[in-house]
Amino acid sequence: MKRFMPEIEFQSREKIKAFQEEKLREMLNYLQTSSPYYKRIFAEHNIAINKIKTIEDLQKIPFTTKEDLQLHNQDFICVDPSEIRDYITTSGTLSDPTTFALTEKDLVRLSYNEAISFTCAGGHKGEIYQLMTTIDKRFMAGYAYCMGVREIGAGLIRVGNGIPELQWDTINRIHPDAIICVPSFILRIIKYAEEHGIDYKNSSIKKAICIGENLRNNDFSLNLLGSKIKEKWDIDLYSTYASTEMSTSFCECHEGQGGHHHPELIICELIDENDNIVKEGEPGELVITTLGVEGMPLLRFKTGDIAQFHYEPCKCGRNTMRISPIIGRKKQMIKFKGTTLYPASVFDILDNTDYVENYLVEVSTNEIGMDHLTVFVGVKLEKEEYIKELKDRFRAKLRVAPEVRFKPIDEIQRIQMPEIKRKPVKFIDNRV
Repeated sequence: MKRFMPEIEFQSREKIKAFQEEKLREMLNYLQTSSPYYKRIFAEHNIAINKIKTIEDLQKIPFTTKEDLQLHNQDFICVDPSEIRDYITTSGTLSDPTTFALTEKDLVRLSYNEAISFTCAGGHKGEIYQLMTTIDKRFMAGYAYCMGVREIGAGLIRVGNGIPELQWDTINRIHPDAIICVPSFILRIIKYAEEHGIDYKNSSIKKAICIGENLRNNDFSLNLLGSKIKEKWDIDLYSTYASTEMSTSFCECHEGQGGHHHPELIICELIDENDNIVKEGEPGELVITTLGVEGMPLLRFKTGDIAQFHYEPCKCGRNTMRISPIIGRKKQMIKFKGTTLYPASVFDILDNTDYVENYLVEVSTNEIGMDHLTVFVGVKLEKEEYIKELKDRFRAKLRVAPEVRFKPIDEIQRIQMPEIKRKPVKFIDNRV
């Protein structure tokens, strides 16, 4: 397992930076010779890549955006089509899905990325993981988890998402040690267990690798969702953060103090609203440069995710940067009654309200051009006191209360889970 605990992650910040700058120069040379898109960018902006020697020098290079990827998708491919082994797409949460092409080398890199992430979360040979996410629908994460689990020598049960009955049948039949899932789904399988007399607290499950939703506040304490899971089911919870564009994940170790950066795989920057690098300790939009990607490497790609970096050494022994829970997505920021909000903070409250079966959060533009926030909730029994109570909860946590309306549970379900989407639709942006 030692090869899945890279030595560079335990080195000093200075050595990590020097290591990354060497990898950066290799990557720039590769882009100059192989990438139609970046060759054009270098020429148009008169960028001499031999003068880009440090991470600070990256600021001389323009950003790559999601729009660039959509408009010039094929130009990002650096290899002959015969070298492509797998095609995937982004989830399309905020825009149309974007296609990515992976070579054999990229798949090996992806498997390694997940192996070191699972190891960071205490993973080891002989464990059994139950996968509660899809591996079809051109989804990278599920496929990556499969490869990473195999890489560390662990066993995997590919159950897929949803169907609590099947999840519990599998747990009771095969006795896995861990589950991989969206954390709010843990509450669903707990609820199913309680309703059907399943002794989930004494099951074989010892930990959960969680994706897609925050478990922690910015100070790394468990948020409402994480606390509710932990109160119900005392298993170890590990947060991860990743995206298709990064082909890299940030996974917590047992200390639960943020997702560890893997310096051999990615360079990270944080920028402010004016595209300047933020001061250390301040939040900003995450910008990434992939390292070791062959098919479609990215240079200074703006993820749209707002985060914060933490540099103090971790008690686990790693000296790598740790990324905070994602504060929000830049395009999803809401200015409501003088308060800045992100949908995740609204989700957190709704996910932890027992009588809320499902919900939709909608932002629109009111008659004076300001953001208006409406929350549609599905409940089994519509009681007016629920609306008052929810508004009180919002005021207590967010300082403001959105408009709250009831909507039939099945109607919300149809909107949340359209066939073409891999992730539930919880946020609708109707701003003009």
